[in-house]
Amino acid sequence: MSTFLGTPGVGNLRGDEPFPAAARTALSDSQLRRNIGHATQTIRAKRLAAVAECDDWEELRAAGSALKQEVMANLPALLEQMERNVIARGGVVHWARDGDEANRIVADLIRATGSDEVVKVKSMATQEIGLNEYLEAHGIAAFETDLAELIVQLGHDKPSHILVPAIHRNRAEIREIFTREMPEAGELTDDPRVLAMAARAHLRRKFLTARVAVSGANFGVAETGTLAVVESEGNGRMCLTLPQTLITVMGIEKIVPRFTDLEVFMQLLPRSSTAERMNPYTSMWTGVHPGDGPQEFHLVLLDNGRTRVLADEVGRAALHCIRCSACLNVCPVYERTGGHAYGSVYPGPIGAILSPQLTGTTGHGDPNASLPYASSLCGACFEACPVRIDIPSILVHLRAKQVDQERGGRGGLPSGQDLAMKAAGWAMAGAGRFSLAEKALGAGRLIAGRDHRISNLPWPASRWTASRDLPEPPAETFRQWWNRTHDGSRQ
Repeated sequence: MSTFLGTPGVGNLRGDEPFPAAARTALSDSQLRRNIGHATQTIRAKRLAAVAECDDWEELRAAGSALKQEVMANLPALLEQMERNVIARGGVVHWARDGDEANRIVADLIRATGSDEVVKVKSMATQEIGLNEYLEAHGIAAFETDLAELIVQLGHDKPSHILVPAIHRNRAEIREIFTREMPEAGELTDDPRVLAMAARAHLRRKFLTARVAVSGANFGVAETGTLAVVESEGNGRMCLTLPQTLITVMGIEKIVPRFTDLEVFMQLLPRSSTAERMNPYTSMWTGVHPGDGPQEFHLVLLDNGRTRVLADEVGRAALHCIRCSACLNVCPVYERTGGHAYGSVYPGPIGAILSPQLTGTTGHGDPNASLPYASSLCGACFEACPVRIDIPSILVHLRAKQVDQERGGRGGLPSGQDLAMKAAGWAMAGAGRFSLAEKALGAGRLIAGRDHRISNLPWPASRWTASRDLPEPPAETFRQWWNRTHDGSRQ
């Protein structure tokens, strides 16, 4: 039994370059933008229709938020209760402070079975800690069984969406991947059914031979020791029932107090993620049952920075996330840049707050330092979130922390942005100065591009145009128009 203050492992959360640079690359890929734009618009429209059917949707959101707040307030006790109930029902519980420890635990458990391969249920937690890469480095092959995850794995690619990891791929691209990586499938077309059947035949051989499975968990019930996985294909259920040994890696925030609490989340999650009234495949298991399902069950409780996030009174709400991806599908920044630009397992608005919180940042130049700025703060993500996470407020909170950290690294000296804001404040404090500033801004028309936007200003304004464009100033300001049309009179 243990509750702990875990220190985060880096895992594969960190990207290779800051968001602004990665976003410029994504914006230049027209096929990527078409694929993601079409997919997110379709999902968004279906979700709105599914939510509109539910008369008490806002009450459900409030209930989900309240339950998550209860979990955060009682997390140590709930985790200990979960441990007791899993053990009482024949399972084994392991505590992992960070990704490195979790990876070692899983690898040791697999080796103890004498197996060198596993089948996997789609799991954000195992992606977060880089489990597949760790296992491969230690001679263990991990086979993804979720169709979208399989596409990403066979394409030697990275996921770009929480719910639909291969959202950046179209059918023609998927056919090319399957043809190259699954030659036994024969001649393929880009018909969805043909591709799905080829994947099914490929995976069936893995299901029938694998002795070990690795899963994540959408929910863990402290009251009973029950784990739950929700999915749309049924492949996850094959992993959870056929192998002899099942290893589940679950973030400690995924716990719920009571079995009846699932009633709320099983209504919120399907409508917010796949726009369905109920989830097609919901698998639950409680410990070990002789002669039925896996005969050896291990639960790895993963901290990896979550305890540190819990200590942040403003930022801890990010741990309420149920991984539905609704915030991604309404975010204009995600739709235009795609998931890879975030350089994180968790893309989109929730990734912009969760990734830097879990791993921390080291200041300017750290890829995670730019993520809190990867948002328009339009508020659409909060309106879509089924558990009412105020993502815009947390983004502002993290931006302020980042500014303070950078200022501290300079010994308290002001940055270019600080100087620019002071200059703007001085100009706006007087009507005469503001009028002169308006006239001076007209010079910006001389440096605007053919698209009538300003994209490259000298330092310190370059910090702004590095990730944003400015519209070309109008030929005439409002003040000039008023004076011209009203003879300079004030009304």
